[in-house]
Amino acid sequence: MLKKLLLMGGLMAALATPASALVITDFGVNPRGNVGFFSNDPTDGAFVDQYTFQLVGTQFITVASATNSYPGGILTSDFIANFNASVYQQVGDVGGGDDVLVLGPAFAEVGTDSQALSGRAILPGGNYFLQIEGIAGDTAGYGGNFATVQIAAVPEPATWFLMILGFAGVGYMGMRKRREGQAFRLA
Repeated sequence: MLKKLLLMGGLMAALATPASALVITDFGVNPRGNVGFFSNDPTDGAFVDQYTFQLVGTQFITVASATNSYPGGILTSDFIANFNASVYQQVGDVGGGDDVLVLGPAFAEVGTDSQALSGRAILPGGNYFLQIEGIAGDTAGYGGNFATVQIAAVPEPATWFLMILGFAGVGYMGMRKRREGQAFRLA
């Protein structure tokens, strides 16, 4: 089965037309939940689709998943060979070759009637894009979800020290007040 899949992927790569990059969608700033829903029916041959997004803040958990379904079986024209997804930090132009890979390429789970890609990473604020690529059959298509969740900042050790020192000071002042109150009553 694996040999057939590799042979078909190699054959489709040899016959494929050159890939063309196209920025399809901008997910916007700090995309959440279904805001990052995407789908596409690429034309027959090699394709590269890019979905841009911006993270503003400290750190985010970023989760992306995509599925290619082919109900007629793995050798139908619904299949996308070399189906792959990656997340890049944008340095210059989108897909300009100077971008930094931060997630992926995602692992493809090949089933009898679908391929699924998924991945997650912790990313700092910045400009990014999700890139999905492969070699599409005549009637191929994919869809997926993209989401980010901001992580609360963890205080630094110096902050913890000052906070504990402050609690100790408040506790000491309360204890001192109580002693002064007791001394007053006894006199």
